[in-house]
Amino acid sequence: MIRVTVDQVLGFRVARHFLDRRAASGSLVAVAQALCGVHAQLGSSAELALWARIEGLDREDVKTALERERSLVKTWAMRGTLHLVPSVDLPLLVAVLGPRWDDPGGGWLRGFGITKKQYDLILESVPRALGARPRTREQLADKLGELAGPEIRDRVLSGWGSLLKPSARRGELCFGPNRGRNVTFVRPDRWLRAGLPKVNVEEARRELIRRFLATYGPATTDDLGRWLGRRGAEPKRMSQAIEDELAEVKVAGQAAWLLAADLDALEAAAKPNSVRLLPAFDPYVVGFRPRELFVDPRGEPKIFRPQGWFSPVVLVDGRAAGIWRRERRGDRLEVRIEPFGRLTAATRRALGGEVERLADFLGAPAELSVAA
Repeated sequence: MIRVTVDQVLGFRVARHFLDRRAASGSLVAVAQALCGVHAQLGSSAELALWARIEGLDREDVKTALERERSLVKTWAMRGTLHLVPSVDLPLLVAVLGPRWDDPGGGWLRGFGITKKQYDLILESVPRALGARPRTREQLADKLGELAGPEIRDRVLSGWGSLLKPSARRGELCFGPNRGRNVTFVRPDRWLRAGLPKVNVEEARRELIRRFLATYGPATTDDLGRWLGRRGAEPKRMSQAIEDELAEVKVAGQAAWLLAADLDALEAAAKPNSVRLLPAFDPYVVGFRPRELFVDPRGEPKIFRPQGWFSPVVLVDGRAAGIWRRERRGDRLEVRIEPFGRLTAATRRALGGEVERLADFLGAPAELSVAA
């Protein structure tokens, strides 16, 4: 077992997340692919996560990729949460996430107040109700009511998204362009120009683990399970499928796994030297384990908040140095930072540069304030 330092782990992860130096302009899809998707519970957070990593990104670039080029797609994925994922990777995610939703189990059904027969009717009807033309949630519910009965319509409208997530993970539903304040849904194999080819399930599982470790490693099987939203023995079985490709390392007294092909890069990594403003639900923060390497105990509850909320983070040299928020004040933005400790003069200057970049991205003058 190879021992590595915390600084090496931080340096490796920061580099793999494009947080040491921004990726070149035009690399939107490549960055989203390297991150294994971008958390999109908040649309603005997904945009800012990409802005923090890509040089010269424009907000219109993200919209173009989703709506015109359709090189990105918005769907429910890991942990049942919304992500922007490269369209070419959707078949891989469907192969990994979809099979368990053939039968979600009695507990899940009871929790949402439906029978197995009703559940099967929803799964059967969603692909019949959708096509390449976007439908609002209400329009989709109306169509499902025609196909499967009025009770199904009411169930789909009664809880936000929950009964549609299985269809999304099976590759039979994804998001289309917003229509005003209303979301829309489409059928992926008709919306995406490349269609939705079938992928071997076992090879997809192996490939997804490789990608996870390449960006979020070194990691344990428990880390993998938390990231996927899978508990129990399944993450361990998934990892065992590529055990001949893995190397075991120890960091801060804990054993973890890394792709053997990345071992040289990890050993060559040094303490990172960069400053970034990461948005709420940033992939670096969501996927970071163990948390004590990322943030001091006094700052942890301010970042990892109740009900699965992840605060925006001031990232300094790979670690959380504070949290931040932005507020509109007339035609200006105030970016207010709450540091966890003293910020050096160099860090403050770097934060000023990030705020200027943010102002350009959001199209509004911005000023920085730091809480005492």
